[in-house]
Amino acid sequence: MSFTIVEQCTPRLNRSELAVPGSNPKFLEKATESTADVIFLDLEDAVAPDDKEQARKNIIEALNDLDWSGKTLSVRINGLDTHYMYRDVVDILEQAPGKLDLIMIPKAGTAADIYAVDMLVTQIEAATKVEKRIGFELIIETALGMMNVDELAASSRRLESLHFGVADYAASTKARTTVIGGPNKDYHVLTDPDGDGNRDVHWGDMWHYPVARMVVAARAHGLRPIDGPFGDFSDPDGFNAQGNRSATLGCEGKWAIHPSQVELANNLFSPSDEDVTKAQRIIEAMEQAQKEGKGAVALDGRLIDIASIKQAEVMVRKAEQIKAAG
Repeated sequence: MSFTIVEQCTPRLNRSELAVPGSNPKFLEKATESTADVIFLDLEDAVAPDDKEQARKNIIEALNDLDWSGKTLSVRINGLDTHYMYRDVVDILEQAPGKLDLIMIPKAGTAADIYAVDMLVTQIEAATKVEKRIGFELIIETALGMMNVDELAASSRRLESLHFGVADYAASTKARTTVIGGPNKDYHVLTDPDGDGNRDVHWGDMWHYPVARMVVAARAHGLRPIDGPFGDFSDPDGFNAQGNRSATLGCEGKWAIHPSQVELANNLFSPSDEDVTKAQRIIEAMEQAQKEGKGAVALDGRLIDIASIKQAEVMVRKAEQIKAAG
């Protein structure tokens, strides 16, 4: 273990994060019944420019008037390069004080971006005398943001999570794709020819590097890495495949751009009963080994050691967190 201890962010369940456009009051009302761990009310990409001001008013009204009991609430503000952003922050925090848990900052590029929002939020919290401290979610969705992802992950004590914004990232890097997440048929390798000259095609995941890069930056700073949207909400198998890849890399949740994706994400990022039982057995076996003065022991034909305990404890804590949330 390094002498530098990584301080962990505020613990929250973040298996699913449902996007809800602020321009649609009916969707806002329906979101109160969602089983998503986090709900973000959107003022950015899902809202047309002419609807920005009304969407902001809708969100303020929804925060004040609807019953969000048991929900973790976030608002995705507009980018710092727009004239909507400051009013998003000021109006919502002043007119719906204490209602939000998180602010989602899109297209995070440099630490200075986060500093600017932090300063504004800190001043509003002081002026309104609200005791509830708002956390930040950052979307890494540009080449600049990915280049500076380590700097961004250390930019504010308010940070809780980094999210991969696949569509804008693809546009920023000029990737040859028009889909939102998922595989690309051109991103593949060919095997060498067999005896008959036949070659197999193996598709790869073109998003592997940016997701893995973001995960490392997030975990190195005690933050939650969250995979972003999967655009084809009529393809649950595709969503599951993408979610499993990001979970394998270390993400602990994924966006839901449609209500049908919430349950998929909750299931994907919840440990199975079998996995939890196995983790508990690992912990018990290592506890017994340590009593006997051993640093490692065999379980089910596999070597387990102190590192195995750390892995098992992560899974057991997640199961306990899910159970506590009901």
